[in-house]
Amino acid sequence: MNASTLIGIVASLLLLACVLLLSADTAMSFINLPGLMIVIAGTLAATFISYPLREVIRVVRIIRVVFHRENSYVEEDVRELVVMARLWFQGDIRAVERALEQTRNPFLRTGVQLVIDNTKEAEIMDLLRWRIARLKARELAEAQIFRTMAAYAPAFGMIGTLVGLVNMLQTMDAGDLAVIGPGMAVALLSTFYGILISNLICKPIAVKLERRTEQRLIAMNMVLEGVSLIAKRRLPSFVEETLNSFIANYQDEIRDPLEPSMGNEGVTVHA
Repeated sequence: MNASTLIGIVASLLLLACVLLLSADTAMSFINLPGLMIVIAGTLAATFISYPLREVIRVVRIIRVVFHRENSYVEEDVRELVVMARLWFQGDIRAVERALEQTRNPFLRTGVQLVIDNTKEAEIMDLLRWRIARLKARELAEAQIFRTMAAYAPAFGMIGTLVGLVNMLQTMDAGDLAVIGPGMAVALLSTFYGILISNLICKPIAVKLERRTEQRLIAMNMVLEGVSLIAKRRLPSFVEETLNSFIANYQDEIRDPLEPSMGNEGVTVHA
């Protein structure tokens, strides 16, 4: 599991445990199923109304990205680009094709394949930039769904509060606390659930997905630059130095060099 996500989950559970255990006689005081159902069902219903079914289903499938640690293939992509640049500079097209069969990066494979097909460099760059733009638009749209859910959840929490207040007012004449209490619980806890789901689940997932997209775009632009250099038949040594410099800048941009390394929590370039 991704280390930062694990730390966040543990910290959240500890915080909730402290709140539930220290602020009430019993933790059951913070459990109200009607209020919780209003928030969850309302948020999901509004989300399904707002977005096509296929987009919502796809987003549900990528939630695992937040919990799983992704491997970094940036260094591997650089090595492959340097090898292909050397083979292409030597004119060994067959060897380049064999190397392409071994690569796990379809974005890289497409770019180099277009080069050995003698496609114009401008056309190659246009196609690769279009693929980058398409990935960016798709993944930011996926993150936006969670931001939308983060906006819906507190709103339905307020709806639950209104429902609870209406029920409480209707039974207030009876003066029976056993009747008034459940209505008050729905009123107060619905807002609590809405804010909690919004700020502890939906928004963090959205930020995580957006950050992942930023890193993937950086890595894809590195591949784009490498393909451009191969298309220009630059010296393999120049390609290697350029991409190595890119890796240094890439690491500086996604990790503070003053902080201790937490291991490679980079991104898969595959698109």
